[in-house]
Amino acid sequence: MLADRFGLSLSTSSAAARDAYVDASERALTFYPGALAAYDSAIAADPRFALAHAGKAQVLMREGNVAGARTALVAAVELTAGLTEREASHIAIFDLGSSGQTEAAIAAVNKHLTAWPRDALVISIAANPNGLIGGSGRLGQKHQIAELMDSVAPHYGDDYWFLSYHAMALSEDGRLAEARPKIERSVALNPKNAHGAHGFAHVCYESGEPETARAFLLPWLAKYPREGFFYGHLSWHLSLVEIALGHLEEAQQLYRDAIELGRHSGGPQQKMSDGCAFLWRSELAGHPRNESAWRVMYNYAGEALPRPASGLADLHVILAHAVMGDDAALEARNRQIEALAASGRYPSGSYLPALARGFAAFERRDFAAAIEALAPLAGQNERIGGSRAQHDLIEFTLLKAYFGAGRLEEAKRLLRARRPGASGVPVAGIAAVR
Repeated sequence: MLADRFGLSLSTSSAAARDAYVDASERALTFYPGALAAYDSAIAADPRFALAHAGKAQVLMREGNVAGARTALVAAVELTAGLTEREASHIAIFDLGSSGQTEAAIAAVNKHLTAWPRDALVISIAANPNGLIGGSGRLGQKHQIAELMDSVAPHYGDDYWFLSYHAMALSEDGRLAEARPKIERSVALNPKNAHGAHGFAHVCYESGEPETARAFLLPWLAKYPREGFFYGHLSWHLSLVEIALGHLEEAQQLYRDAIELGRHSGGPQQKMSDGCAFLWRSELAGHPRNESAWRVMYNYAGEALPRPASGLADLHVILAHAVMGDDAALEARNRQIEALAASGRYPSGSYLPALARGFAAFERRDFAAAIEALAPLAGQNERIGGSRAQHDLIEFTLLKAYFGAGRLEEAKRLLRARRPGASGVPVAGIAAVR
């Protein structure tokens, strides 16, 4: 029987289908362009190759093509008869995850990886910060992901892709001394791996090394295809570096070049998150508000993300609503989230509506109300998914609210509690509490 690059058997007798599937999966894992075309080539060579349909579904889903993803996944499910136990389980996990059955999907992942720890595509949907565990709404999820990666690490050795994922998980769990050699080894083994570049950016962020990140990301992005899924997001990472270094004009140029809506290479949720996060964080750092850019993001939220989807994306939709003063849309979104949470279909529960009230108060310059809403939520940011770098937007907003309210002692306590080593705090007014 033919096998993938991790030695796992595949239910196809077509060498051409296998080769295209291996190529497609490698592109999907590294976020390099061409994964969809390669999966289509695998399907053309063997239309009954169920895993090729499942892989295609995952790429379509992250690109925001939900209908296309569902069609591809239905095709995979319909072809499960006669598959190996591993392949059937692989597809079942994707099916559970895509239908919102997060806890069942996580339980299935743990069982699956106990039996088949080298199923990298399953790891990729479970262990990234916006994956099954990251989107579970659980507190302690960073540590859970790191433990998962530790448990399967002996099965991967010096594999460049696994090292990049493992390093990312360790850095999010605060284990920077372990993460550093893994991410350096990963990018040395395969410089083209966008997940390696992503992990390197995160390790630098958590280590407080903006210059190192800048020296790496500038030449790396120059060689990465602009249509690559991570071009926009890694440009966002570089923009955080420029903001941290006080290079606000360079950061604005990055926004215009690769982060604003018409230039970003990612899917709808990532476009929303990166665009709004940049605009908000640049304002916290002292840059004037870009009203027209906020209007574009506000309109896009209504078109592309009209209903609650995931905690991280919804946070940024809420920011756009707050900035544009659309209290009705903000309250409607909160009611939708509360209803989903009550029915067990929104993993972060009522956390995000509470957060939304804080951001709305901040926009009204009612800093006391913003603090009242945001301060009790400190320490729960991981409930929305995403990385600790993305969560800093919430912490920095609370800090700015303390400044606005003249509550400098509380601002100092917040800074003292900040995780050690993390990148600086580019918030205008911070000199008053240093």
